[in-house]
Amino acid sequence: MPTVAELLIESLAEHGVRSVWGVVGDALNPVTDAIRREDRIEWIGVRHEEVGAFAAAAQAQLTGDLAVCMGTVGPGAIHLLNGLYDAKKSHAPVLAVCGQVPREEMGSEFFQEVDNDALFADVAVFNRTVTHVDQLPALIEAAGNAALQHRGVAVLTLPGDVGGLDLPEDTPVPRFVRQSPRAVPDPDAVQAAAAALDAAGTVTLLVGRGAVDAREEVLRLADRLAAPMVLSLKAKEGLEDDNPFEVGQSGLLGNPATATAFAECDALVLVGTDFPYRDFLPEGKTVVQLDVRGSHIGRRLAVDLPLVGDAGLGVQALLPLLREGRDRTHLDGVREEYLAWQESQQALTDPAYDHTPKGLLRRKVDNPDALIRPELLAAAVDRHAASDAVFTTDTGMATVWFSRFVRMTGTRRLLGSYNLGSMANAMPQALGASALDRRRQAVAMCGDGGLTMLLGDLITAVAHDLPVKLVVFDNGRLGMVKLEMEQVGLPEFGTVLRNPDLAAVARAMGLHAVRVERPGDVDEAVREAFAHEGPVLLDVVTNPDEVALPPSPTVSQAWGFAIAKTKEALTSAE
Repeated sequence: MPTVAELLIESLAEHGVRSVWGVVGDALNPVTDAIRREDRIEWIGVRHEEVGAFAAAAQAQLTGDLAVCMGTVGPGAIHLLNGLYDAKKSHAPVLAVCGQVPREEMGSEFFQEVDNDALFADVAVFNRTVTHVDQLPALIEAAGNAALQHRGVAVLTLPGDVGGLDLPEDTPVPRFVRQSPRAVPDPDAVQAAAAALDAAGTVTLLVGRGAVDAREEVLRLADRLAAPMVLSLKAKEGLEDDNPFEVGQSGLLGNPATATAFAECDALVLVGTDFPYRDFLPEGKTVVQLDVRGSHIGRRLAVDLPLVGDAGLGVQALLPLLREGRDRTHLDGVREEYLAWQESQQALTDPAYDHTPKGLLRRKVDNPDALIRPELLAAAVDRHAASDAVFTTDTGMATVWFSRFVRMTGTRRLLGSYNLGSMANAMPQALGASALDRRRQAVAMCGDGGLTMLLGDLITAVAHDLPVKLVVFDNGRLGMVKLEMEQVGLPEFGTVLRNPDLAAVARAMGLHAVRVERPGDVDEAVREAFAHEGPVLLDVVTNPDEVALPPSPTVSQAWGFAIAKTKEALTSAE
């Protein structure tokens, strides 16, 4: 007779789940034993359950299918929470299997007891505790289907005395439903949007992750509207490469061309994006928003013409209704500004930049010690990474440099904590990507603060032969926080990190690791790191005072920087 644990693991294997992430222990011992006996599923034991949740969520985002992590009673389950919140906000279908104290002890404040149903109430689209074998297989099916259909987190809790219980011999193996219908926007709404766009003089597109699978349709829309295309960070994947309309990102990641694209348009069309930074969005425009989630429409700025439906189907419906032959002055002007900005940024990627006339002047302000500029490192990563690499980026300045200098050519993929904004996500997500296909390059763009937060799981890369490439922007700072302080005139405080030699630490854990301290050594170090077969950590000492200006810096921001630098100088002189 199958046990509860065996039925659960068989259902996951039949569905195609190939790995389960977590830490072994007590209530979940029957489950991990079932995994031990299931050849189709690999158990990947992490040092911290948060890493397991991030890794599983990464797999779910890359495949679009169910991924699984586990945390045992109390603290083990609690440790999953941050990674699961990232899955929730990234719409990743993840099943978390959690342990619980034995049924007779539930509610008695037993050792390690935590109310999982309360703990996961906000993060989960499905959240149930199995207390009787008669609840199966229905609860397993309900959990998997909820995660897949709602694109979110399902939590299934097993008390310590439940996983090993026998089930009737004829208990069917649970099955999960993969199919999701594609909705077409209301025809009258499409007609109204087309009329408004035809009446507008100039149009700009803001395109997000929800439109990545509708690349051809969105490019045709930009062409028909003669519209520059501002991309959200997540839309770089699939929409940046070979796109004659794209003008980069907005927000702190952005450039002057995106500010122009927004300021000079009469109509703004949002396609598959929930871009949250209202301060960077224009006012007084005719706004069309197309999104598969009606609840997302209008929550960032007022929308005149809402379209609820699939991005590809919605654009297909809109295109035949739009007039042709629009003036392309707006598009051409914004693109010219964008390409000029890109060219100016490339100067910073020269190892000898700080010895050029312009570089010597700038160096006095922001890089007196001629340290490695992060732009140089990001550009080297772009040159040497594989055309099908999976990139992950830590929240903060590593993402800024990635956004500006790494192009999503070929079939490259991109992951990050772009909705939750957690620290420490890049390394765990790269582990998850690598476990899906160890032959495919997984490159983590790590901040030193993010990497050291979950440093122990470097061991996981070695223990499970996960050949991740960890590129560390080692500037001894919480760089984004430093920038935030200086923008409002505060001196940096609490942001300095007293890092060890991270390459030496990684080598002690069994990774191949290299420390780079000179600009002229960066390119070859990146090339060699990416050519190494196993896991690698590249510890690159970068300039902590590099400034990433927003697309259109205000007088108050400039004044804030000036005040902050004065205060920092005074503090250091005391």
